[in-house]
Amino acid sequence: MQGKGFIKFIAIVLAIVCAYALSFTLVASKVEKDAKNYAKGDLAKEKAYLDSMSTEKVYPVVGFTYQEVKAKEINLGLDLKGGMNVTMEISLAELVKSLAGNPTDANFNKAIQNAQIKLNAGGKDYIKIFVDEFEKLSPGVKLADYFSNQDNASQLKPNASNNEVESFLEKEATSAIDRSFTVLRSRIDGFGVVSPNMQKQEGSNRILIEMPGVQDKERIAKLLQGSAELQFWQVYQVQEVAPLLENINKILAATLKTDAPAAKDTTAAPAAGGKLAGLEKAAAKDSSAKGGKLAGLGKKDSSAVRAELIKSNPLYAVLNLPIYQGENGQQQLMPGAVVGMSLQKDTAKVNAYLKLPEVAASIPSTMKFMWSVKPREGSKVFELYAIKMVSADGKPDLGGEAISDSRADFDQKGKPEVTMYMTSEGAAKWKKITAEAAADPNNKKSIAIVLDNQVYSAPTVQNEIAGGVSSITGNFTQADTKDLSNILKAGKLPAPARIAGSYIVGPTLGAQAIHDGLISFVIAFIVILIFMALYYHRAGWVANFALLINLFFIIGILVSLGAVLTLPGIAGIVLTIGLSVDANILIFERVREELAHGKNTASAIQEGFKHAMPSIIDSNVTLFILGAILYVFGSGPVQGFATTLCIGILSSLFAAVAISRVVFESLLNRKIDVSFDNSLTRNAFKNLAFNFVGRRKIYYIISTIIIVAGIGMYFKNGGLNLGVDFKGGRTYLVHFDKAVNTEDLKTKLNPVFGNETPEVKTAGEDSQVKITTTFHIEDQDIKTDKVVEDALNKGLAGSKYEIVSSQKVTPIIASDIVNGAFYAVLISCLFMFIYIVVRFKKWQYGLGAVIALFHDVLMVLSFYTILDGVMPFSLEIGQDFIAAILTVMGYTMTETVVVFDRIREKLKESGKEDLHGEARNNLINFALNSTLSRTILTSLTVFFVLLVIFIFGGDSIRGFIFALLIGRIIGTYSSLCISTPIVIDLGSSAEKK
Repeated sequence: MQGKGFIKFIAIVLAIVCAYALSFTLVASKVEKDAKNYAKGDLAKEKAYLDSMSTEKVYPVVGFTYQEVKAKEINLGLDLKGGMNVTMEISLAELVKSLAGNPTDANFNKAIQNAQIKLNAGGKDYIKIFVDEFEKLSPGVKLADYFSNQDNASQLKPNASNNEVESFLEKEATSAIDRSFTVLRSRIDGFGVVSPNMQKQEGSNRILIEMPGVQDKERIAKLLQGSAELQFWQVYQVQEVAPLLENINKILAATLKTDAPAAKDTTAAPAAGGKLAGLEKAAAKDSSAKGGKLAGLGKKDSSAVRAELIKSNPLYAVLNLPIYQGENGQQQLMPGAVVGMSLQKDTAKVNAYLKLPEVAASIPSTMKFMWSVKPREGSKVFELYAIKMVSADGKPDLGGEAISDSRADFDQKGKPEVTMYMTSEGAAKWKKITAEAAADPNNKKSIAIVLDNQVYSAPTVQNEIAGGVSSITGNFTQADTKDLSNILKAGKLPAPARIAGSYIVGPTLGAQAIHDGLISFVIAFIVILIFMALYYHRAGWVANFALLINLFFIIGILVSLGAVLTLPGIAGIVLTIGLSVDANILIFERVREELAHGKNTASAIQEGFKHAMPSIIDSNVTLFILGAILYVFGSGPVQGFATTLCIGILSSLFAAVAISRVVFESLLNRKIDVSFDNSLTRNAFKNLAFNFVGRRKIYYIISTIIIVAGIGMYFKNGGLNLGVDFKGGRTYLVHFDKAVNTEDLKTKLNPVFGNETPEVKTAGEDSQVKITTTFHIEDQDIKTDKVVEDALNKGLAGSKYEIVSSQKVTPIIASDIVNGAFYAVLISCLFMFIYIVVRFKKWQYGLGAVIALFHDVLMVLSFYTILDGVMPFSLEIGQDFIAAILTVMGYTMTETVVVFDRIREKLKESGKEDLHGEARNNLINFALNSTLSRTILTSLTVFFVLLVIFIFGGDSIRGFIFALLIGRIIGTYSSLCISTPIVIDLGSSAEKK
């Protein structure tokens, strides 16, 4: 075998990469196990232990901290961990109105309204829709009359065309989404969510946010939907505040009876100082303050001494002063705006101290304290600033409305900086403020840039800035300047962010999902190992070895890419394992054919791999294309399924083909006998001669009867049973302590939901129901979610229950999901047709395959409509159903191309491009019968795997797996009885023409 050394090298490199990626999870688990042993059930103690370990190096040799290790461990999705998934929508209608100065023109506002209606109905580009609507309502009127003004004169001229205005609005919309993303990310970071996941949904005005462990819906809604408030404040210098802090420390020592544990000594990281200068002035050198230690609390002090020091210095036990060692060896205060530093876990204690009545009375009315938005690099140390309130009304020196533009830039030395542009009114105020800050050349003051009461930067003013153009420099990275630029623009124009969709999973449901997922995974894996070993004897153990390697690679690659592992993702892994044996089965069946022809084992293995490769490549490419389409058009759990499917396909190809080949060669070189069957399986599937082609009309009739029955049930049931993500609304999964009657629940909930009858269905067991309602779904008020949940609780009063998960989908999100599903199916069919035509050079093959795909979709939908209400679980049509449909299409294509490959091989052997009449019928029957063993074995393997997941995988994916189960049966039936035989009829019609 050529390239054996290269394959071994790749396998070793992959193994090292995967082992390294998985090692972070092992290290994090060890630290967390130590925390549990230390805390002995005390959650507060456990959290304190983990906080103390966050900056400690826990990874041996490499030296990663626990915080860094935690960020690299296996990333579990919300359905496995519990938490909240939110889709934020940036209101581009509000943005456009604000850019135009909120005009009262009727046609302008009608265009805004019409554009929003069309966007809700499935439109994609709001700005383009708005411009088209405006031109319809006001032909000949220039949009520049509304949008061109003094502040944007450099970007938009008064005589600009409507196309130029459209480009300007598109740019502003993109910028607004970027700014919102930055603001939302800082709010989430400030909320303290562990490993949040945020993604801008490309091509839309939406941002997807996943927050593991978060359950407080109302607080999150206020946090995410509150309008951003950008402010500029003068600040006190540390020399001005230090005496006050000393006095506060004495007040606390006198009034508190502190029983706090010994504080851990922390060394402050270097503070990154910034500067503020007019662009017309040359920027001075960057200033960087040095870190210092908290005086009097060294690590070497005894516990008794430390406890006494904490009692006498309660404030300094949780707040470091910015101190450094001067040239004379004495500790001195660092000059600058930072007045104190605390670990993240101590900031709440500092806030509580400052709010005590005795302490608050000592703080001047012109001073208020604010924390930095993020910790210093490589630490969990936050900086404290003392804001100076100079106006009588307590308002900031300048607000975000003063900013006309801001951009990330580079100074003359190539260092990242931020360039800020003021409006004409803002420039005048800015000149006055900067003049005051830079008045004393020996003591230049800072100005804090604040958003949502958090300090983003506090650059030192180098000089008075006239003209309204300023540069902010410091120890910035490019990412820092981009974030700061977005923050400065965040307060420029209102573009409200609203929750368009949400999904909340309770921690108990997440724990149950992990348990069910692992059980299904282990059992399914054992089923496959036993089957391969029993059926293929020693060769089966080679396949099992490749399967174990494949599993290791899949999980390792997922972790190294930072992919989120969801419950559908676990289903994808299990399914990939089931499909990965397909390659081995293809190879082993071809090897058995060669052995039956009298060839020795070495030659049979070589020929088996050679003849099986075209089918393996074709079947895996088709499935990979479908996985890619799923990833592009899906979201959330569907994307998780698609990710694991695509990675699994690539890994399976390498493990099942390359690694198993190397193992076989190694066994043969060591003169070890390799058997591919046993006495029970040796003659299985031999001498088969089913007349599939001759009976094709019977199969057509069977399929027609089922599809017609499905259409009948569709009209009888009033349409398909659409899930909430296809029609919009709210869904709550509620678990009761005993069995409940769904009709009784519906009666109770009807009046509290404004006489709107909710949909109430049993979900898995009699004590668990799924409640779906469109009550207030179009109301965008922040408090609406609470109103609906209060109504639900009122309707369920008198019962003992728990809301284990909830989902909200607005109509606009629902329409996008429907359109995405529609395009996913159509594009899949188009890609399949093109691929088959290119590979097999016959349009009849391509069209036959596509007809079979549509046949499969109709058959699965028919079974869903016929069995809805009959099965003891929900058969909703949702996103996961579309994932199942596309996977079913992948099955059919995989089965079909294997048969097509055998037809092509036989035609090549005969030296003909095609056969006609009875000769073609015989050829297709031969191809179907000769591949029947592989078709049945692969189908059974995958079917048993799916059956195990269906039984043990939990209620949350039962409907999804059921679609795959019946799809597996239909796919096998379709590939044998529909897709290939129909080529006969298509070929016959072409011959007649």
